Amino acid sequence: MDVRARNHVVETGRVDGPTVVLSHGFGCDQNMWRLVAPLLAPHARVVLFDHVGAGRSDASAWSEQRHGSLQGYADDVQELLAELDLHRVVFVGHSVSATIGVLAAAAEPARFAGLVLLTPSPRYVDDGDYRGGFSAADIDELLESLESNYLGWSAAMAPVIMGNPDRPELGEELTNSFCRTDPRIARVFARATFLSDNRDDLARVTVPTLVVECAHDAIAPRGVGAYVHSRIAGSGLVTLDATGHCPQLSAPEPTAGAIRSFLLALAGRT
Repeated sequence: MDVRARNHVVETGRVDGPTVVLSHGFGCDQNMWRLVAPLLAPHARVVLFDHVGAGRSDASAWSEQRHGSLQGYADDVQELLAELDLHRVVFVGHSVSATIGVLAAAAEPARFAGLVLLTPSPRYVDDGDYRGGFSAADIDELLESLESNYLGWSAAMAPVIMGNPDRPELGEELTNSFCRTDPRIARVFARATFLSDNRDDLARVTVPTLVVECAHDAIAPRGVGAYVHSRIAGSGLVTLDATGHCPQLSAPEPTAGAIRSFLLALAGRT
């Protein structure tokens, strides 16, 4: 299969710059990066793509068996990097894509110059002293609502995920993005996302990593960012003065600034 077509790969920016791969989260597509990509383009080669089942990807490539786990998406990322012959990439993963990036980089670190984990969460469910932000009952209720009335769930959850109630257009955009996703694919991806526990995989990361959290995030609270930072040796942690789970839309300049600073730091190491 043509991976470029499968994942609707789009490239922009400087062909002679460092390669930055932008990876979107659940219920979204590469359009979520439209405000950040132009800010990175003068400094880097920017590669955007849609996960299988999202955006303009080839939906026929979606498999419930493969894409019922985050490892399946990580395998897709590794295939994409190999097909495009990309090396030493900086992979920027938003939300669940942060975990997908962790899995891909742990499996094939030579492909990666670094990771930027934007509002990551290796586990959404509270577990003992670990506070993921949701109880098991919360997640069960969330998944039950999603499976019984996906459009209604999208309209209710998107503004919560986005935050920024004073900017309702952002919540509406995320709602529309959710509603464009095939409900069957969304249900499977949601279970893979919200029921995953990838805390042990964080220690497998050996490439330079930057964790980027928001000051106020209902989906991945501050303690989660600190946890991820503490479990990845040598990682950095940046807290954006931003609200919500999608700072690439609500605060694109600070988000792009954090990525650019990481690129500069990597360049200084070489």
